[in-house]
Amino acid sequence: MGPDGRGRAVADPVQHSRAVVVLALAALALGGFAIGSTEFVALGLLPDIARELLPDAWARSHADAVANAGVMVSAYAAGVVVGAPTIAAFGARLPRKTLLLGLLVGFVVATLATAVLPGFGLVVAARFVAGLPHGAYFGVATLAASELLGPGARGRAAAFVLAGLTTANVVGVPVITAIGQAAGWRAAYLVVAAAFALTFVAVAIALPRGHSDASATVGRELRAFARPQVWFAIALGAIGFGGLFSAYTYIAPITTDVTGLAAGVVPLVLVVFGVGMTIGNLAGGWFVDRGVRRAVLVCFVGVLLSLAELLVGAADPVGLFVGVLLIGAFSAALSPAIQVRLMDVAHGSTTIAAASTHSALNIGNSLGAALGALAIAAGLGYLSPIAVGIGMTALGLVLAAVAFSLETRTARHGLARAELAGPEA
Repeated sequence: MGPDGRGRAVADPVQHSRAVVVLALAALALGGFAIGSTEFVALGLLPDIARELLPDAWARSHADAVANAGVMVSAYAAGVVVGAPTIAAFGARLPRKTLLLGLLVGFVVATLATAVLPGFGLVVAARFVAGLPHGAYFGVATLAASELLGPGARGRAAAFVLAGLTTANVVGVPVITAIGQAAGWRAAYLVVAAAFALTFVAVAIALPRGHSDASATVGRELRAFARPQVWFAIALGAIGFGGLFSAYTYIAPITTDVTGLAAGVVPLVLVVFGVGMTIGNLAGGWFVDRGVRRAVLVCFVGVLLSLAELLVGAADPVGLFVGVLLIGAFSAALSPAIQVRLMDVAHGSTTIAAASTHSALNIGNSLGAALGALAIAAGLGYLSPIAVGIGMTALGLVLAAVAFSLETRTARHGLARAELAGPEA
């Protein structure tokens, strides 16, 4: 045992062999893969879901039925927003491995319910429940990975866990979507449930037990929300990623109607986006560990310039693919930066801070998609969501600059007061 920065006794870190660390990180990343699959696989299966669960609406209008089926996506996002801070606050005292296994059980049950429940309302409810453990899993898994990797590696820890999510966009979602289209959308969710069950086994076997935080309380975790810098960081995630999702949500019609490519090219565009995310996520984790503020600012500028490139170059296939690759890379690099930033400004409420990152990202998902839809509905064309994304990303960059400036000013004032008080203070 040794003292922490505030004089409290904490458990000394346990050194693990490289093989143990690699296997544990792989198990945690497998959970990210399953979560990425369950979150995004519905996008390619909405017509199949609408045809079975909303037959009357499907008979009247296929487009309206698919739009109504999109509530499943919104329900999952709402579950993430609600579940991340709630589960993190009430589960902070539990050993991280125990909490992760409990969250994975929740994923398995809710995903199986999605696959077998008969009515649309029940399936939507199951998607909401499936979203509840999402943010808490990523937050707690990041803390567990940080413990395995040691001090100074929080960015890489977040990136390792998120690597499963980015890989799901490249491999998992296309493959599982194809299974769903061939064997029925319910089969797709059975495959996802199996992925969660496999993750449960992997985490149970590979992840060392680690330490529990006996001093954690619900009140201590919730105190994070009394700090203005926490809200700044959440806003960065919501508004910054809103810019990404404003453009990405409508990448299919951009590809076909603006670039003029065949619908069969859309999956390739999505794969390129996933490749960009995978590269950016791993590079971003390394970059974050060398300066969180700088990483946030550089990644915001990168997303902004990438969206501008797509806006200007989308009419050309090369411009489309380059823009999508760069947007995926810089946005994925921004994710661990915001997560570590939240953990920094939460001052001890690390569990709820790490989990709340994903609440912010899902708010951004819904906000960006909604604003992009409004722009299209106003008759501004399929490039207009990209312009909306540029505006949102620019606002995120301004918020980051304001937050960092206020933090620096507060620190200087505190230092000046300490110097005036003298050594007796």
